[in-house]
Amino acid sequence: MELLKRLYAKFRHLILYGIIGSFTASLDFLVFTLLTRVLDINYLVANCISVLVGITTSFYLNRNYNFKVNDKTAQRFSIFLAVGLTGLLMSNLILWVGVEKMHLNESITKLASIVLVVFFQFLFNKFITFRVKDDTSLKQNH
Repeated sequence: MELLKRLYAKFRHLILYGIIGSFTASLDFLVFTLLTRVLDINYLVANCISVLVGITTSFYLNRNYNFKVNDKTAQRFSIFLAVGLTGLLMSNLILWVGVEKMHLNESITKLASIVLVVFFQFLFNKFITFRVKDDTSLKQNH
């Protein structure tokens, strides 16, 4: 039990990011599917909309429940959005290559793009977007 507590403490952010990411990726996929299958919207347009829904939801949940950082909200959201939009570009590229060049199913290609983009976004958001300056390091240097 102690080992589990230590592992959770060490990987807490990654675990919560994974849980939140799973939820927001599911939301992204659901919105994408509704837009493409029900409303017959072009898959790239639908991807832009669904990813933006996911980005906004993910920021709110990560800020409040994972990283618990409530300062500089506009600045942090701007960075988070930039990371998310970079992920969107990556996702659109993966979708375009998968659907147009490799003739793969849109839904399967969308799932693959989510998996590939999430890892990049976690690292950037953990170490840049939600980074908190360590006051103890400042005290040691002065």
